[in-house]
Amino acid sequence: MRSDTVRTELSLELLVHGVGGTTPQTMLNDPRITRVCGDDTAGIYRRADDADAENRPEEYGGGPVPDAYSWCNLTSGDGSRALWLLLLPFMVANLAHWMRPPVSRPGPDRAYDVLVRLLALSLTVLLVAAVCEVAMDLVAWQCAGNAACAGGKTWLSFLADHEPGRRIAAGAVLPAGLTLLLWWLSRRTWYAYESQRPLPGPPADGEPEGADVTPLARRGFWYGRRLVARLRAAHTAAGLLTVSVALLVPPLGRDMDVGGIGTLAAVGWLLTGVLAGLTVAVVAVTCGMGRSEHAPDEALDPRLARAMLGGTAAALLAAAGYACWHRPGWSATGRLPAGEAFGWLALLQGLLLVVLGVVAHRMHRSGGGPTELRGLGGPVVALLACSLGGVLTGGIAQRVADWLDRGATPGGGGSAVAGPPVLLSWQASAIPVLLLVLAVVVVVRGRRLLRRTRALTTQVEADYPEEEHEPARSRQIAMARARAELTDQAALFIGVIGAVSFLLGAGALAGAWISGSVPGRASAAAPGIVHTTAETAQGLGSWLVGAGVVALIALGRRAYRDAGARRTVGILWDVGTFWPRAAHPFAPPCYAERAVPDLTWRMTTWTRTHHGRIILSGHSQGSVLAAAAVWQLDPATRGRIALLTYGSPLGRLYGRWFPTYFGPAALTALHGELHAWRNLWRRTDPIGGPLHLDEPGPPVDREPLPDPAAYGRTEEHPLPAPLLTHFDYQADPAFEAERGALLKWLYRSTEGVLPAQGQASGGRSSG
Repeated sequence: MRSDTVRTELSLELLVHGVGGTTPQTMLNDPRITRVCGDDTAGIYRRADDADAENRPEEYGGGPVPDAYSWCNLTSGDGSRALWLLLLPFMVANLAHWMRPPVSRPGPDRAYDVLVRLLALSLTVLLVAAVCEVAMDLVAWQCAGNAACAGGKTWLSFLADHEPGRRIAAGAVLPAGLTLLLWWLSRRTWYAYESQRPLPGPPADGEPEGADVTPLARRGFWYGRRLVARLRAAHTAAGLLTVSVALLVPPLGRDMDVGGIGTLAAVGWLLTGVLAGLTVAVVAVTCGMGRSEHAPDEALDPRLARAMLGGTAAALLAAAGYACWHRPGWSATGRLPAGEAFGWLALLQGLLLVVLGVVAHRMHRSGGGPTELRGLGGPVVALLACSLGGVLTGGIAQRVADWLDRGATPGGGGSAVAGPPVLLSWQASAIPVLLLVLAVVVVVRGRRLLRRTRALTTQVEADYPEEEHEPARSRQIAMARARAELTDQAALFIGVIGAVSFLLGAGALAGAWISGSVPGRASAAAPGIVHTTAETAQGLGSWLVGAGVVALIALGRRAYRDAGARRTVGILWDVGTFWPRAAHPFAPPCYAERAVPDLTWRMTTWTRTHHGRIILSGHSQGSVLAAAAVWQLDPATRGRIALLTYGSPLGRLYGRWFPTYFGPAALTALHGELHAWRNLWRRTDPIGGPLHLDEPGPPVDREPLPDPAAYGRTEEHPLPAPLLTHFDYQADPAFEAERGALLKWLYRSTEGVLPAQGQASGGRSSG
């Protein structure tokens, strides 16, 4: 290709924003924009004046035309996304799946997957059991059968005159309906967000280059339809089975007490066997298959799904019919017998967490490499998911019990209802203790932050040697740097809170099983200070879990109505829903399964059509999307791409917490395949940081950008320069200089080389 032809080729700067929903107008610094491709959910935007830039490339002198990829509406678009807050434990459990340590052998990796999927399944059972506790136990069993509680509640009048079995069968409509709603939402969001086809595949003789370094380069990584469909069927079946057990246990217990092994009891035991067989099938399906990432997994198992859903639905109807059978003289007393399942479920989760911790630590020891908490990051996050599920469960049950009892203390003297299971009260009582430990840790970290600020003040003044130093300004900059360093110490903080949470949870379970009563009553014979402390913790914990649930619902309600609040909540989803749904099918959908194919299709088709070069420019979470998209490109297209990242969490957060996918080996390999990559960062940035890649050639990391740009007032900065921390990287002169250098490198390395024609993936350029 002649040099004069090269100068008339158009180049793009493809901008990818980070968390928080940056608008295309802000990204392009122009209110007049036009959408080049895409839709209202996610699309490529360009300045209106550049809409036809491909038709007049000579006017741009080889400089890049900015395109903005806006994906914010994937996580904070319409108001329905605010309801995703209730799925927070599911999202956290799904994160734990991807936090596995790197390992060279498939055995421990497979065990890790199975354990996380079983924990995720237990969370579905926990959520449905919580709704069963509210609708079937507190409302239908306890309140509707008690004249003191049901009096004045006209909405309960239709249940008050029925037998207990028929009342709990009516209450079962709510948890069964919730289960089916979760199934429908999971299926609907798959087609709305995650059903995007990746680029056509590579040649049959292998995967793209680098697939052996990180799974992110595999063609099927961002398309896991079959696993999600199987897990969706299994979790839906588990929810329906939970409702069936709650329906079956009370009447079966009554039949055994009255007549022993009679006809009704025999029917009940037959149903018990059916439910046990279906439970084994659900667990087997959950454990039976992992992700197939080497190619897009289009295969489905419709017969398996229909058999599981049909079988569990039939069992649920049979259990409802069994519960509704006429039983003269049956009356409801105390709590629903099935409520004891909360203790067994907590024990199962604890055992799974212990085994998961052992497996993860062994993977860390065998695989090596930098991982947080010696490989225990995933188990600790899984513990956090279980804790969040427990808080939501206890909070909902406590608030409903208080509301039904009209301000009295459920289970106390003169109370109309017995209240929720004892374990939930013990778990709530542990929350004040956890908050006290958290406060102590925060105070300790705060003191160290102040000491670190004083230590950094000297370094700050040394970085601005020609300025007249002021103590207040130096402390301001030093404090920003010290706060940014807290990110690197987050693992210790999370580890301490996780360990305390596990011990408190084990203590709550032991206390509930040993005493059989709430902490206040269990400590009645203890010394006065112990009894007072237990009662205080019980009352304060009950209020805290209830207030937490109310606050969560209020936040969701506000986010539903207010776009600004929705964008704030969307930041949580920006971070948490980057990963595909591989452990929990009811988690909020993965936006990257739409965003990564969008970026790869855009870069591949544009370079192939216009023979140009692209600067892929990613800020914050956008740099993670950019790296994931580059991994999916064929070598011919990748050779015409340069990567510019700034404020990037790739090394600081993703490399440490997700080492199998973004560890040093994976990022170093990406640099070796891409060649043109520069990373900008600041010492005051709490999210972005250097990558520290050990690769021959020009370093990826630039020296840290000064922040603030000027210490005091200067001719270039007559007004005080602000601390930019994580934002406005493009305002630094270094940004334009690095972008220009990357573009020059691309022109030199690809001059005379055209992208491969007639293929979207696979192959290698001839240069």
